[in-house]
Amino acid sequence: MKSNTVMKTAEAVEKKESASEKTVDKPWKEYIELAKPGIVMSNLLTAFVGFFVAAQYTAGYSLGSNIHILLFTMFGIALVLAGGTTLNNYIDKDIDPLMDSKKERPTVTGTIEPRKVLFAGLIQSSIGVGVLLAIEPVAAIIAAVGLFVYVVVYSLWLKRTHSLNTIVGSIAGATPPLIGWAAVDPGLHMYAWLMFAVMFIWQPPHFLALAMMRVEEYRKAGIPMLPVVAGFTMTKRQILVYIAALLPISLLLYPFGMIYTIVAAALGIGWLMLSLKGIRSKDDTIWARSMFMYSLVYLTVIFVVMVVVHL
Repeated sequence: MKSNTVMKTAEAVEKKESASEKTVDKPWKEYIELAKPGIVMSNLLTAFVGFFVAAQYTAGYSLGSNIHILLFTMFGIALVLAGGTTLNNYIDKDIDPLMDSKKERPTVTGTIEPRKVLFAGLIQSSIGVGVLLAIEPVAAIIAAVGLFVYVVVYSLWLKRTHSLNTIVGSIAGATPPLIGWAAVDPGLHMYAWLMFAVMFIWQPPHFLALAMMRVEEYRKAGIPMLPVVAGFTMTKRQILVYIAALLPISLLLYPFGMIYTIVAAALGIGWLMLSLKGIRSKDDTIWARSMFMYSLVYLTVIFVVMVVVHL
């Protein structure tokens, strides 16, 4: 008995020392992890598309002569995104230990002090908004509003209190193409708002599918995601409604050309058919995973095509 106690104590000390060594040796890796680079990169894609397409529709604007503006815009947006996700890690430090998928976060393992996480998030966000302000005030305002919605309205409030958290969080997640467009054209053409609408409507089915996959984690953490409070049947209906709305909205960008229109229609119909299949699905987890993966393909392909058709 005594031997087991000694062994457990030794293991605990070893883990603590390992965490300390990890923090001292390569702390920058922990900060990168806090910034959720996958989320930052996917949002930078949509921001770049907003910037690139705006350059095509803004008279007299030469993309080649304004590469520095593009680079600084992407840098500023990346910092705002990184700051927002880092602050989200700080805010969720009390509930993340209850979720298996988030137990390796530095805020859970203790490799970075919460105070440092908070400072990192605030510094990244501030510099990012400052960079965008130097480029175009409208872009900075949109970024600041998106950051406020994500950090304060979503993370601090609705994520813990209401299933509408997914919808409100989608407002922040849809701002990158608007920011990218505003850096070129602060007047924000209708196409910019349609790209925002595509991003906004795309997010609920994407995140609701993820919530279905992790429903027990959210239940354990006390997070009122729709699958937790209303069940899978209602969640699948909501996913279907959003995808049905996304299809015609994406087709409003038909002025982008026949190739875009065909791709958007094919992707939208394919996703709609997959969502209809879920109504009678016997294994909701497998179906949710397929929906989640399809959503990633959808977003990537449709935004890449927006660039290709304007080359």
